[in-house]
Amino acid sequence: MTSVLLAALCSVLVSVLLKLAPRLRFDIGQAVAWNYVAAGGLALLLLGPTPAALRDPATPWLVLAALGLLLPTIFLALGASVRHAGIVRTDAAQRLSLLVPLLAAFTLFGETPAPLKLAGCALGLVALACMVQRPGRAPTPGAGWRYPLLVFAGFGVIDVLFKRVAAAGIPLGTALTATFTLALVVAFAIQFARRARFTPRSALAGLLLGLLNFGNILFYLRAHRALPGQPSLVFASMNLGVVVLGALIGIVVFREQLGRIATVGLLLALAAIGLLTRG
Repeated sequence: MTSVLLAALCSVLVSVLLKLAPRLRFDIGQAVAWNYVAAGGLALLLLGPTPAALRDPATPWLVLAALGLLLPTIFLALGASVRHAGIVRTDAAQRLSLLVPLLAAFTLFGETPAPLKLAGCALGLVALACMVQRPGRAPTPGAGWRYPLLVFAGFGVIDVLFKRVAAAGIPLGTALTATFTLALVVAFAIQFARRARFTPRSALAGLLLGLLNFGNILFYLRAHRALPGQPSLVFASMNLGVVVLGALIGIVVFREQLGRIATVGLLLALAAIGLLTRG
């Protein structure tokens, strides 16, 4: 379970680094762009991509292109959510995004839902509604709920798209390297469009961000290899671990205020993840 803990820690540290952006004086947009330099390079070195697999006529290039566009834009939404709504809400919304592919399977693809999964979906939606509540006023109108909902929907759609890529038979290392490369192009295009002034500080922060981002993926894969017969245990431990660690760091370190309704939402989120991974 060490790999699961390290994967969850890397995921939460991504949010922590984004939260510290104003104090460390780096630009999140630039950091997101440089993040894909590090993550793509590590995927190329460690995951053994096979570019020949992309020459297959069945390669879903539209899906890969959509991932290349969504990954950096939702990463920017993640940074905005951490800044405006806090680590606790953001990490919970990101993990509850597993509802999106499940709901798509039930409503669009005709999958018959198990009772526990239905209960988990219902709890998850209630939890999300509770988690976006804030005590007092958000810094900008709608900031308390807009960005967590973007994170929820965006990561859910990304999950669906990655499942489509996997169904096409593309090896994981190849798929990740290709999508990271496309995301790198999109992320830097966004920065050039906004005429960003690139700084060494933002580049270093971005490379660290990419290391944590890739570490999350690498340790998660290692956890599955260590426990090949227990994928639901790895999945549940990862998601619950991120929510719990994110809550502890957000509340204890950054003094984030949840309020009663959001606290109930956090507990419901934990229960929903447990049901969804057992149903």
